[in-house]
Amino acid sequence: MSALLYSNENVPLGLVIELRELGYDVLTSHEALNANRRVPDDEVLNFATLQSRALLTFNRRDFRKLHRATRGEHAGIVCCTPDSDHAALAGRIDTEIKAVACVLAGKEIRVVRPG
Repeated sequence: MSALLYSNENVPLGLVIELRELGYDVLTSHEALNANRRVPDDEVLNFATLQSRALLTFNRRDFRKLHRATRGEHAGIVCCTPDSDHAALAGRIDTEIKAVACVLAGKEIRVVRPG
């Protein structure tokens, strides 16, 4: 079983497509009608949590702070370093999610670009 994800609006569609090809159910902020609305980060995380989806984002600094501030009371946060090789990044995300047995609730997962 793959984790449910909610992609922040800074996540490119190419990465979403690669994750979907790996079997992930990814809801985008655009599909949820939350894109281009300047939704505050805490509301983004709350929306993802209400949908039982881990948040996928490139906004590492702010969401790491929110992870600490919420004491892990969320459905999970996957913070990534941007990488134009979407297939490679999707593979690294998949590896990290599988390492926690697809249980992301309360966790902050960091996925960085090699090198």
